[in-house]
Amino acid sequence: MSFQAKHFINDPTQLVLSALKSITLTNPTTALDTENKIIYLRPDAAKPQVSIVSGGGSGHEPSFAAFVGRGLLSGAVAGTIFASPSAEQIRRCILGRVETSKGVLVIVMNYTGDVLNFGMAVEKAKASGMDVQMVVMGDDAGVGREKGGKVGRRGIAGTVLVHKISGALAAAGASLKEVHKVAQLVADNTVSIGSSLSHVHVPGREVSEDSLKKDEVEIGMGIHNEDGSERSTADLAGIVKTMLKYMLDSSDKDRAFLSVSSSDETVLLVNNLGGVSVLEMGGITTEVVSQLSKNYDIKPVRIIAGTFMTSLNGLGFSISLLKTQDTGVDKSMLELLDAPSECSGWSAAISSSTWAKPPTETREKGSSGAGENKPCGLGIDPQQAKKGLKTALERVIKAEPEITKYDTVVGDGDCGIGLKRGAEGVLELINSETSESDAALYLDKIVSVVEKTMDGTSGALYAIFLNALAHGLRSQSDSGSKQADPKVWAKALSIAMESMGKYTPAQVGDRTLVDALAPFVEQLGASGDVQKAAQAADQGSKNTKGMKASLGRTVYVGGSGYEEVPDPGAYGLAVFFSGLAEGLK
Repeated sequence: MSFQAKHFINDPTQLVLSALKSITLTNPTTALDTENKIIYLRPDAAKPQVSIVSGGGSGHEPSFAAFVGRGLLSGAVAGTIFASPSAEQIRRCILGRVETSKGVLVIVMNYTGDVLNFGMAVEKAKASGMDVQMVVMGDDAGVGREKGGKVGRRGIAGTVLVHKISGALAAAGASLKEVHKVAQLVADNTVSIGSSLSHVHVPGREVSEDSLKKDEVEIGMGIHNEDGSERSTADLAGIVKTMLKYMLDSSDKDRAFLSVSSSDETVLLVNNLGGVSVLEMGGITTEVVSQLSKNYDIKPVRIIAGTFMTSLNGLGFSISLLKTQDTGVDKSMLELLDAPSECSGWSAAISSSTWAKPPTETREKGSSGAGENKPCGLGIDPQQAKKGLKTALERVIKAEPEITKYDTVVGDGDCGIGLKRGAEGVLELINSETSESDAALYLDKIVSVVEKTMDGTSGALYAIFLNALAHGLRSQSDSGSKQADPKVWAKALSIAMESMGKYTPAQVGDRTLVDALAPFVEQLGASGDVQKAAQAADQGSKNTKGMKASLGRTVYVGGSGYEEVPDPGAYGLAVFFSGLAEGLK
């Protein structure tokens, strides 16, 4: 069973009802008609206006129920998963759950069941004397004219742009005629396409093998597991290139649904089909924007990315492009798109004024760097420092396989690589830097390298400690000393240990790098002898063998490996101190 087929709630009826209930918990302007699976705007939540009603099968959340709220939908009707609601459910929503005094606009996606059931409800409402209009959205370029035939294109994520713009116009007090006209304009000028790495599993249904191979992507897949236009093994760049070609290639007579040029004002929507990480969606959005600019000279004036219309937990995304038009009313499509709304599903939060006049300054130029720090007035011999550090760093680099082996036993195996990256970075620095003789400024340059090259917990600890060490040197600038001798370094190290203690509770005996660091600092302070201090660090590292960890990832990695090997962080630091002592002889 793939992870897409595992669910926390496996009863589809309970799943749909509990999800609808959650809308009322997260937005107090909404109410739930449980029997008819309708989410609607409470009567006292907004002034009378044209009501916008939409809906469809469940499984596309936040569409449609989470879009109910001020400035967007007035009501949403839910079917079971991937199945249209009944005409009776929809009729009850139009006639009894939304404001009708100003008229009702129904927006439905182009699927046979949805069009028939919503259409039947609309006709019933009209028969009763109500002013109702309907817009059918078909924006999917994955279905060409030949394949779509008389049915036409499917409706997918571009539908939410129709929802948002018409909802904002209705909230502004426009008439049903105006709202209907603008909604149809948006629908007619939007094109979309989706792609997915796998088909989705509907809770409660039998699990079947996915027909998509491991390295295949279905380009043009619908939001109900419908087949797409083609299957590809291309990388993201290749997939996006094909998707945009289907959307924008004017020479493709089967799919040239919308002509867009570089002079047109456009809105881009990059939509998560439910299972793509936020991190990866960021990368996808960047690729789409880059290719639109590079290959089509299209630079959208609005870029909206997020989760707006899903296919359950679908491992895919869709791209929608709207070519804005003159609305014929006193508000543009962009103003309506940017207008505030109060619903839990709409996540585009940037205002019109920010888009129109975006801030342009950065803080990169003239940013504070180590070179601007004050000297401490305590001198070092750069050549001697280089000699000692070079020996120490080369030993750490050489010891990387052993450190990694230890960390593989008791941790996640990255400690050795992290130390090696930091050591290589600092080694490159000292091989090129030969003139700095102020102890704190010399250390600042090392700190800068460590911060850039070392990550993870140990990287943060080293950066904190070394920054505090530089502070410890500067705090002794008026001590009367001219040179950073062992006594000065011992005091600075003691200050650094105290500072590090504010950020980690690690003490000797906790099986961390502190088991090597603390004995070094203590012995250097007592004897002023780097050789003895390095020996103390080495012994501290050896003492961690058999010591059970009480901090760090080792605590929950588990196992009995700690009985056989020393703590990798302590061992790596002891190797460094040993090399430093050797180099300073």
